[in-house]
Amino acid sequence: MNPPVLDRPLRLVRGCLHALVIGLLTLVVVRSVVAGTTDRPVVVALAVLVGLVYLGGQLVPSVGRSTASSAWWLAVLTVAWLLLLVSTPDGVWLAFPLFFLQLHLLPVRWGLAAVGVILVMAVGGFAFHQGTLGPAAVIGPTIGAAVAVATALGYQALYRQSTQRALLIEELTETRNELAAAERAAGVSTERERLAREIHDTLAQGLSSIQLLLRAAERALPGNPEMAAVHVEQARIAARENLAEARRFVHALAPPGLEGDSLSAALARLCETTTVRSGLVVHFHLSGAGFRLPVPYEVAILRIAQAALANTVQHARATRAEVTLTYMDSGVALDVVDDGVGFDPTQRPVPGRTDGGFGLAAMRGRARALDGTLTVESAPGEGTAVAVGFPLRAADSAPEAAQESVPL
Repeated sequence: MNPPVLDRPLRLVRGCLHALVIGLLTLVVVRSVVAGTTDRPVVVALAVLVGLVYLGGQLVPSVGRSTASSAWWLAVLTVAWLLLLVSTPDGVWLAFPLFFLQLHLLPVRWGLAAVGVILVMAVGGFAFHQGTLGPAAVIGPTIGAAVAVATALGYQALYRQSTQRALLIEELTETRNELAAAERAAGVSTERERLAREIHDTLAQGLSSIQLLLRAAERALPGNPEMAAVHVEQARIAARENLAEARRFVHALAPPGLEGDSLSAALARLCETTTVRSGLVVHFHLSGAGFRLPVPYEVAILRIAQAALANTVQHARATRAEVTLTYMDSGVALDVVDDGVGFDPTQRPVPGRTDGGFGLAAMRGRARALDGTLTVESAPGEGTAVAVGFPLRAADSAPEAAQESVPL
């Protein structure tokens, strides 16, 4: 099968070859009739025979597809042409299209050998009619054979190049499709990770806080209804804030905690809210001259602080925690330290657990996404310290009024 790029040129070449054969056979017949030779019926009959054999090869489907069928057809056509050549010297003209047919339908080695045989027959037949082997008898057929060989070899080189190009295009298309599929899969994985972090750091933690407040209200209800009412009110506020987080999550807006406020104010409010809801004493400290960070950095720092404090409330059994936001010339850092029971940071989460274990992975993922670093220092009975740092360029920051330490 020929490459699509060669279909049209090949059809054109075949059409020209058919026209050449018909034209040469017609010329042989016309010259024979005009010359009025006694053997003109034989010449006309042999010219018609050559034409019929040639037409038969175009009508047989296996010719051109099967080397054996093509060889048999070429052998019969060559014999018919040789008979015509013996009858008239004008038959030598048909050697030129025969050169092309031999080279096109046979393998290269066989085609070149067949061209050599046709060339010898053409030179011999022309010399037979002339009665001598002159330069004209040799030069004409030889030039025709050389042109046919050069054309056929050039076509075959073009065919190979076009085939290789078609295969390369096919491979490139497959590779592009594979890359597109891989990018889609990576995008889906990244989006799932982002959604998991967002749900863990917002909705899951908010629902956990509501659950703790409602449990506290349930315990206080028999003996202290007023305290139970306070816990219920705090749970209602937490539910309202969680609803705002859910709406923000759906509409992909900035966290409500940062809307209209600086990062330090949002962190101070987070510490105050955690103290009120959980009873854990949380102090916030601000160090350095504050400046406005790009939204992705502020979101990451706020979420990491939320996750760290949520872990402290749920797992650390701590009485006190310190949250410090530090602005530096080279970047910004957040430290969350508690006096809880601590844990072994090298221990992997228990498979299948549903009460946590995703927080540290989510925090590391947020830090890594912005080229930040997150370290966790802890040991059983010694509390926990979470530190995250983000390197910043000068263009990433905008001046902001610094705030003093806010003890809560």
